[in-house]
Amino acid sequence: MANIQYYDVILKPVITEKSMDLMADKKYTFLVHTEATKNQIKEAVEKMFNGTKVKSVNTMNLDGKKKRRGMTFGKTAKTKKAIVQLTEDSADIEIFEGL
Repeated sequence: MANIQYYDVILKPVITEKSMDLMADKKYTFLVHTEATKNQIKEAVEKMFNGTKVKSVNTMNLDGKKKRRGMTFGKTAKTKKAIVQLTEDSADIEIFEGL
């Protein structure tokens, strides 16, 4: 297990139509470090965004896609996606405001 600090856990937010619809229910989607656990993701969100309280974390491991360029085959990197549900009395995450 890698020694991951809380600021290394969250890589970037995922901004899609489905993730925008989930924000009405206080669910936010992030790409996270592939070895991060649910507890580490919860801790990172609460430390990075002031006033947030995490209710639950759902994670998905995504395999890399097969790519081809001419006769050469390869794969893109594996990723991990986390959907973070905040409590009702929690503050919203500012980076998603105005989208």
